[in-house]
Amino acid sequence: MSSHDQDASHHRPEKTAAETARRTASSLMSMRTVSSAALFAGEHEIGIDHRGSLYRLKITRQGKLILNK
Repeated sequence: MSSHDQDASHHRPEKTAAETARRTASSLMSMRTVSSAALFAGEHEIGIDHRGSLYRLKITRQGKLILNK
């Protein structure tokens, strides 16, 4: 078996995916989070001013979020 083959056999994508999942979970726990209920306060659409541009964040009939400029 060549050294390249040996290196390839030690590479485990599932460990990489698990590590990515752990890092993502850790990032989400430290990220400031706002519930959509608090953000929308009973409305279905809000405006977000970002650097002088107005964006519209809407809740669709299916309950998904859509952001438009």
